[in-house]
Amino acid sequence: MTDAAIAAPAAARPSSLFRKLRRSRFPWFSGFVVLAFIVMAILGEQIAPGSYGQMNLRARFIPPVWQDGGTWANILGTDMLGRDLLSRIIVGARTSLIVSVFALLLGGGVGTIIGLASGYFGGRIDAFLMRAGDATIAFPIILLAMLLSVVLGPSLQNVVISLGLVLWARFARVVRGEVLSFRERDFIALARVAGASHSRIMFLHLLPNVANTLIVMLTLQVGWVIIIEASLSFLGAGIPGPEPVWGSMIAAGRQYVTSAWWVPFFPGLAVALVCLSFNMLGDWMREMLDPKLRNAGD
Repeated sequence: MTDAAIAAPAAARPSSLFRKLRRSRFPWFSGFVVLAFIVMAILGEQIAPGSYGQMNLRARFIPPVWQDGGTWANILGTDMLGRDLLSRIIVGARTSLIVSVFALLLGGGVGTIIGLASGYFGGRIDAFLMRAGDATIAFPIILLAMLLSVVLGPSLQNVVISLGLVLWARFARVVRGEVLSFRERDFIALARVAGASHSRIMFLHLLPNVANTLIVMLTLQVGWVIIIEASLSFLGAGIPGPEPVWGSMIAAGRQYVTSAWWVPFFPGLAVALVCLSFNMLGDWMREMLDPKLRNAGD
């Protein structure tokens, strides 16, 4: 076989992947927004057009470039302290990504373990854990975060803990429902007969079968985490400066909404676009990973 014949299938793989994504109705705009969000969070200052923290009172309230008085040096304009708005939005993406990743790792990890145990053992253990989950979901996340902020002080760590304390219950309920549908199947019964321990059955037999649901759940919860984090920062119970945070930027600019609309508008637009994009991407993943939904779409 010639080298050209060997290289041909490899060269065709990217186009084949794009064809599969196109047939599956992949949300391209949402995928682009999510990719841009991740790139901004990772690179931050390296791709920002200016300094996100440099103040210049002479350049305060410069409008976006397409309005009269706007300049290409400040494409989205400047805020009340003359700081470049686009640079602050780009660098602020890092905080949202860090909070999302660690809150989902904490809440998702704890919730998955509790959901596995609750669904597998059932009985009183299931009843106790699910009632605890119901109480957790019912407790207002904003109030919990504000209480932690008052007691321990506003910080990134406290925001992550607050979100994790609520997220675990969401994951636990979903995982429990999946485990209930699997625990009476033949492969679980055979594992018990073979002498497998409870932990081995839960983590080696049940967990892989709920992995698809967990992936979709993680994607759908990113938008929720970003919105709550921005809300906490808006109320002053979130992450303090000097790092730019989208919620704090909206809060600082809300009093100028009539005279300098771009100051609160663009950070709010960033929150809305990222959350909507993650939700749409999660819906697509749920359709792709669930055979019933995929066949119904076809």
